[in-house]
Amino acid sequence: MKDVQNEADYRNLAINKVGIRNIKYPISVLDRAHAAQHTVADVNLYVQLPEEFRGTHMSRFVEILNRYQREIDVRNLDEILSSMREHLHSEAAYLELSFPYFIEKHAPISKASSLMEYNCTMMASQHRNGTKDFVLTVKVPIMTLCPCSKEISDRGAHNQRSLVTVSARMNNLVWIEELIELVERQAVLDLYALLKREDEKFVTERAYDNPAFVEDVVREVALALRADPRIEWFTVESENMESIHNHNAYAFVEIDRRVPARKT
Repeated sequence: MKDVQNEADYRNLAINKVGIRNIKYPISVLDRAHAAQHTVADVNLYVQLPEEFRGTHMSRFVEILNRYQREIDVRNLDEILSSMREHLHSEAAYLELSFPYFIEKHAPISKASSLMEYNCTMMASQHRNGTKDFVLTVKVPIMTLCPCSKEISDRGAHNQRSLVTVSARMNNLVWIEELIELVERQAVLDLYALLKREDEKFVTERAYDNPAFVEDVVREVALALRADPRIEWFTVESENMESIHNHNAYAFVEIDRRVPARKT
């Protein structure tokens, strides 16, 4: 049967990434409390396509996934990437996993237990020349209270739901839980799936006592990340879904510890 994908292409244009996106697949993720957590990820798989080939074999991506049924794990991502490069005859392979991750949390006063969901992403790549990359991203919902509103108002102050996104490259293991806890400690006002009335009173008053701009949040989180020697590069984003404005407030910080600081 004719292999159309393997036909020669004469446009002299390589493609950086070609593959499949948004295929749902069961995976296993390292869990600090329970060794492993089973979840379902949206998976993206790509390879680099040389200029001389017209296309790649999309079905082979799914075949490779099926070979690792329920055994896709951060510890074998490198093996999966090698298999992609080998079977698709490519110089580079890329894998992205986006998944919900659950952590048991206890309400601050009642200690009521519930599972809190966090959206996470792992992005890994491998090149034939030996270059590898791995980036872990966590999205942490928090609450913030506006310092300006508190300062100028006679009664109360407006608050908002906020989302802090941290992406990191590490030189040693950093648990998903560690990144999430770091954000929640610096933000002060973390969220809970279950709160009793005494908990609601506590978090409402804690918000009033700890107002913070979006700029304050990214700076505090960035300083804590920079203090961890395991983290070599990171970005921090914070976005406030404003309650009294028709826009969101946003701030972003990127720090690469692998690059020497400029002399002033």
